[in-house]
Amino acid sequence: MTQENCYLLGYIVRTHGTSGNVVIYLDVDYPDDYEDLESVFVEIKGELVPYFIESLNLQKQSNAIVTFEDINTIEKAQALVGSSLYLPLESLEELDGDAFYYHDIKGFQVVDESNGALGMVQEVYSLNGQDLISMLYKGAEVLIPTAEDIVLKADKENKKLHVRLPDGLLEVYLDPASENNPDDED
Repeated sequence: MTQENCYLLGYIVRTHGTSGNVVIYLDVDYPDDYEDLESVFVEIKGELVPYFIESLNLQKQSNAIVTFEDINTIEKAQALVGSSLYLPLESLEELDGDAFYYHDIKGFQVVDESNGALGMVQEVYSLNGQDLISMLYKGAEVLIPTAEDIVLKADKENKKLHVRLPDGLLEVYLDPASENNPDDED
């Protein structure tokens, strides 16, 4: 299994107790959908390694306490902390209408209702409660918030992401005065 065939489920954030349990953060919209999870792929040194789940106890705010098969000491659990968790893409439900998964829109043409075609979606970042779409525009990376009033529609058939960018967003990224210039630092 490779990362290209999978989607990011979350991360192992810390150990829990001394018997090998770990706390995972589920980086998904509906963590409850994963409470019966039987296995995951853990990224170890760039490779995806299958791990079987003995128990998964959902907690508050997308966290869960997990017991993996054959991980029964704090030392074994500590070695997994910081690892990313993946599941196969084929396990995702098909979405209706304009709904999309972030990995679906990579490579889509971003089309603004005022400025027309702009650039291609490079990546989607999930940062502290704010998801941002990365687009390359005139040689600069532009970050677009995923708010519903900004991202209007994903046209899957034509691979286009229709947006209504806030006034001045593009200019912020293109204005050389807004960049940190290392020559100006003391």
